[in-house]
Amino acid sequence: MIQRLVPVRDRESRSFSSLNRPIRDWQDKRVWIVGASTGIGAALARELHVAGARLALSARNRDRLADLSAGLSETLCLPLDVTESGSLEQAGKRIVEAWDGIDLVVLNAGTYSAVRAWELDSDTTRPTVETNLLGVIDGVGAVLPAMLARGSGAIAVVGSVAGYRGLPNAIVYGATKSALINFCETLYLDLRPKGIDVFLVSPGFVDTPLTAQNRFSMPALISADEAARRMVAGFAKGCFEIHFPKRFTVGLKLLELLPYRLYFALVRRLTGL
Repeated sequence: MIQRLVPVRDRESRSFSSLNRPIRDWQDKRVWIVGASTGIGAALARELHVAGARLALSARNRDRLADLSAGLSETLCLPLDVTESGSLEQAGKRIVEAWDGIDLVVLNAGTYSAVRAWELDSDTTRPTVETNLLGVIDGVGAVLPAMLARGSGAIAVVGSVAGYRGLPNAIVYGATKSALINFCETLYLDLRPKGIDVFLVSPGFVDTPLTAQNRFSMPALISADEAARRMVAGFAKGCFEIHFPKRFTVGLKLLELLPYRLYFALVRRLTGL
């Protein structure tokens, strides 16, 4: 048997190729953004609209969603609450019926409340878990049948660097974002061989109505518009994880390497909590 020899340069280029298929041409791309009424979702909608994408927009706040849709031509406006059973599945079916498919879904709906361990109760924990984690899982389930049948499509999940390691005030929020990291990693392993791309978006501090609750100085804070541009740049590179701003997120990634004794001592010193 003659073994086919692959040039070294070809092997290296394959080893360092994009984990996902890059998305550079947005003209007529069918994009569904869940959590589109404010913040990163609204900024991304405006960015992709200018680039020529066809948009379906969903959020719980009907008035803000309507205001956004009014400024963007030819968009599908689908108000919904991701915590309501079946809402995402019904919306997904409506989009597929209207467009005959979805090229990219961006699951961005999320909520945040600063919570310390002694403040845990069902009134604060359940809405966060249902929105941030179960809402994403249901959103993936809503688009997968059509994507699998077509053998193509892309799923983007907006997580947070708060999911990297445990941080004060984020005992519930951080846990949901950490779960999303694991979920996306497994999702990628399952779906990439079937032709479906998976993007994990890990923002640092972004100026949104949620972060406006924080009563501390947020390092490397960026605008929602800048976050949207960073996301689009990540899609263009075909990255699995799109994390930004790098001047902040790279440092947090290094913290993941620390043993617990050093990590706990450093976090207490930096936060004073």
